[in-house]
Amino acid sequence: MGKKILFIATNVDQWEDGQKTGLWLQEFVEPATECKQAGFEVTGASIKGGRIPIDPNSYSNELPRVWDGVMEPIHDTEKLENIDLNDYAGVFFTGGHGTMFDFPDQEVIHSVLQHFVEKDKVIGAVCHGPAAFVGAKDSSGDPFIKGKNITGFSTKEEKEMDFTDKVPFLLEDRLKEEGANFQTAAPFEEHVEVDGKLVTGQNPQSSLATAEAFLKKLT
Repeated sequence: MGKKILFIATNVDQWEDGQKTGLWLQEFVEPATECKQAGFEVTGASIKGGRIPIDPNSYSNELPRVWDGVMEPIHDTEKLENIDLNDYAGVFFTGGHGTMFDFPDQEVIHSVLQHFVEKDKVIGAVCHGPAAFVGAKDSSGDPFIKGKNITGFSTKEEKEMDFTDKVPFLLEDRLKEEGANFQTAAPFEEHVEVDGKLVTGQNPQSSLATAEAFLKKLT
């Protein structure tokens, strides 16, 4: 196993009403930048493979220069089912509202989680990335996140964005239903939870801090 990190992103590019969505760019670029600067190779993957759609609202007028070149892995991602998970020291689930549609209840994602848990490797997720945990089970058949301290995009944040009627479910509520000890800070404040080798961040503002905590578990 080399120094490689698997970044998983959404393939979904629009809401049911046709409005554009996808990956929230910051939630890939900041963690990927940190991983690359720490000497890790970054691989982009998704359920369908190919180019990752980016939520147009996540573009700023001027992207930081340090992001140059970091976006390459999401220009043409590997199909997740074709990835040899043994090659990776950690997995990071990026966010964006697109994940709410293609991350939950996905067998291929659950097999990824199972591998990283069984091999005692690091799992990270930020914002809506923890949608990947929905429906996932552990070896005993309990929900993967039962009893775990985690965070993610909160119900209060969803309400502030006026998206509660657009998302298929409320992430915080669903993960609590599955037994998670879901912790949040005030809306859009930086917040990270670490439970063993599971690292989660609440929102886009938490992307960098989540990456830093994730890397601490890798080294």
